[in-house]
Amino acid sequence: MRPDDALARLQEAAVLWSVGSGTPAGVIGAACDCLVAGVDTPTLRILAGISPTPGSESDELRRWLGDALAELSLTFFPEGSRAGEDEAVRVMARRLLDRTITSRALTSWAYGFITRDGTPLAAGLIDLEYAYEIVEAVVHDGQPYPDDAAAGVDADVLAEARRLIGGTAGDG
Repeated sequence: MRPDDALARLQEAAVLWSVGSGTPAGVIGAACDCLVAGVDTPTLRILAGISPTPGSESDELRRWLGDALAELSLTFFPEGSRAGEDEAVRVMARRLLDRTITSRALTSWAYGFITRDGTPLAAGLIDLEYAYEIVEAVVHDGQPYPDDAAAGVDADVLAEARRLIGGTAGDG
């Protein structure tokens, strides 16, 4: 793994952890990847050395993550911050455009982790989650519905993801 890729992975893992979507083990693993890729700072070593065993790892992560990210010139988003939610939505939108997640996975994620009470940036995705639910409910009830209804929602989610990241990279 290249150093830039390892740093990007650490940034994403930290962002997703800040909104409750990522795990401490994911952040710790990304810190280890940075070390293996040749990125090395004193606090990054501490972060990579946190035991990923469930329990107190979140406390240790809270203690060291901000400093480790600062040493690496990465952005620290406090847990539950609006800026962190905004960035997490963009991370997940990029994953859709990179085809590492599905359209439905993106809307379900936004609905579950950001919610209506979170950043307005996710509102379009949450609305599209409701659209998926309507399609499923109608089909489940045996009512006629166009075969391409879910595909239409998929296309709308893709368009929303493009809007969120401000471009069309990765689509096709």
